[in-house]
Amino acid sequence: MQLKESGEMYLESIYVLSKEHPYVRSIDVGEYLGYSKPSVSRAMGLLKDGGYVTANSDGHLTLTDLGREVAEKTYERHTVLTALFRKLGVDEKIAAADACKIEHVISDETFTALKHHAKKMENMANK
Repeated sequence: MQLKESGEMYLESIYVLSKEHPYVRSIDVGEYLGYSKPSVSRAMGLLKDGGYVTANSDGHLTLTDLGREVAEKTYERHTVLTALFRKLGVDEKIAAADACKIEHVISDETFTALKHHAKKMENMANK
């Protein structure tokens, strides 16, 4: 199953919420993203069918290995891009919003190059 941007957003949200809380439910994801219950329910069904998420009898969501891999990749892109934009002088809210858009479409090659460049610039600034 090829994930779209919204699927990556849901997985990233579950990942972020699971870092803050021991249990994550669909309602938590909906509140975090500002989405309706029917939208979240449909998305969770698709993510379960795709092998990205499981839910126990209490409704607690868990990322599968595949889901965690996608979530971590998306989250890393978000955090690295946001930090890079902030270092360029972009307002925090705008930097985060732009990173959220770009994280889903940037190629692995370009992201890796940006990440290495940012690291190189940070190392030079610390000398």
